[in-house]
Amino acid sequence: MSIHATRNELKYAPGVGSRISTDAKPLSALEQVTLIHVGVFALAATWAFGGNADWVQVPLAWWGSIGALITLTAIQDRVVHRRGSLRILKWFWPIAAFNALVCAGTLNPSFREMAFDTDVMLVNVGARAGWPSSARPAAALHRLWVFDATWITCFNLAFAIRQRRALRGLLLVLVANGLALAIFGTLQKFSGAKGLFFDAVASPQRYFFATFIYHNHWGAFMVLMIAMCLGLTWHYARRIKSRDMFHSPVFAAVVVILLLAATVPLSTSRSCSVLVALLLAAAFLNWIFELIRKRRHFHESIALPVAGAIAAALLLLAGVWFVARESIISRTAVTRNQIADMQARGSVGARSILYADTWQMAKDKLWFGWGMGSYPHVFTHYNSQTSVDRLPVFYHDAHSDWLQALAEHGLVGTLLLGAMAIVPLLGIQRRYLTSAIPRYVLTGCGLLVLYAWIEFPFGNMAVVLFWWLGFFCSVQYARLHEHESSVESKATPSAGAALT
Repeated sequence: MSIHATRNELKYAPGVGSRISTDAKPLSALEQVTLIHVGVFALAATWAFGGNADWVQVPLAWWGSIGALITLTAIQDRVVHRRGSLRILKWFWPIAAFNALVCAGTLNPSFREMAFDTDVMLVNVGARAGWPSSARPAAALHRLWVFDATWITCFNLAFAIRQRRALRGLLLVLVANGLALAIFGTLQKFSGAKGLFFDAVASPQRYFFATFIYHNHWGAFMVLMIAMCLGLTWHYARRIKSRDMFHSPVFAAVVVILLLAATVPLSTSRSCSVLVALLLAAAFLNWIFELIRKRRHFHESIALPVAGAIAAALLLLAGVWFVARESIISRTAVTRNQIADMQARGSVGARSILYADTWQMAKDKLWFGWGMGSYPHVFTHYNSQTSVDRLPVFYHDAHSDWLQALAEHGLVGTLLLGAMAIVPLLGIQRRYLTSAIPRYVLTGCGLLVLYAWIEFPFGNMAVVLFWWLGFFCSVQYARLHEHESSVESKATPSAGAALT
C-alpha cells in the first residue's frame, strides 16, 4: 500500500519550518511594471507632503495616469484573457458613470470668474435647474484627473497581479516606508521643529507630523499602515514555525506596530488615537481567542498564555505612554477645556454649525451637487459663522467627507462613489475576505469610512491613494485565494482514491 500525500499535506507536513509557496512562479513583466508603478506613486505621495502641496499633485497625477497604459496593456495580455480576468472590467461602470456626471456638470457652470482690478471674484450666474452643474469647471476637471489617476493605478493591482506573494511584497514595502516616515516624524517632533523637514519648509498647520501637513491626515494614514502590518503579522505568524514569539519575525512586527501606533498620539491626533486603539483592541482580542482555542484543542491550561497576552498589552501601552506622554497630557487638557466650553454654551460648538450649513448647501442641489471641487468656493455663500473680530471664517473642507460628498456630488454622485467599493466586493466568498490580510486591511479601510462622518481623511491625496491601494490589494488577494483553493480542490483526489 502506498500513500499519495495531498498538496496541503506537503505544505504543512511535520518538520516543515515554513509554508511552501505554491505560487512561486517568476513575476511577469506586466506584474513587475505594475508593482513598480504603484510603489513609486505611493512612496512619492507620502514623502511629498502627503500629496497635499499644490505643486506636487500635477506630477503625481501624470505619474498615476501611466496606469491607464498599464490597464490597456493588460487588456491585450493573453494570460489575462486565459484566466478570465477581463470579467473585472465590469468594475468600471461606477467610475465611468461618475466621470460622466462630473464632465456633464462642467458643461453647466453655475459660477463665473469676474476680474475687479487685481482680484478675481466668483459670481453666481445660475445654472439650468435639475441638471448636473459645476461651480468651477476647470477645478472640477483637475480634481477628477487626480482621482482617476489614483483609482486606475490601484485598480491595476486587481487586474494585472496574479500572485498573492507579489501583493504581500508590496504591502511589506509600504509598511517599511511607513516605519521610515514614523521614525522621521518622531525625530522631527523631539527636535522641536516648527516646520516640515526639520524647519526646511514652513507648515501652514500648527499640528503637523512627519511629512504630513495635518495631524489627522497622518493619523488616518497610520490607521491604514497599522492595519496592513497587522494583516501581514497574522499571516506570517500562522505559517512560520519557531521556538517562541521572541525567536520569530512576529516579535519584530510587534515592535513595528508599537512604533507606528505611538506616533498617532505623538502627532496629537485624538480622534485617530481612538481609531488605532480600537484596531489594536480588535487584534488583541483576535489573538486571545486564537490562543484559547488552541489551548483548549490540546486540553491545556489557558491561564499562562492569557496572562502573557495581557502583560504584552500592558507593555505596549507603557511604550506608547513613554513615547507620547507629553502630547497625550496636553491634548487631554485641551479636550477637557472643550467639553467644559460646550457644556457652558449648551451646544457642541462651531462644528455643529458647520455641518448644518453644509447640509443646507447639499439640500439646495440634492441630486447632483454643486460639482467636484466646489466646496470651498460655494460654501462661502452658506457659511453663517463669523469670528470674534467680525471677520468671515473660511472653510476649505467640511470636516465631514460624507457631507462634503453630498454637497459636491449629490445623492447620485455619492452613491456612485460607494458603488466603486461595493461592486468589486460582490461575488467574492466571505470566507476569503476574512482571511488575515484582507480582514485587517479592509477593517482599516472601513474605520476610515466611518471616521469620514466627522472628519475629512479623504481630503489628503496620500490617504485616498493608500485607501484604494489597500482595498484593491485585499480584493485581489481574496480573489486569488479563492481561485487557488478552487484549483487545489479539483486537483486533490478524493479520500477513497488517496490510498492505493
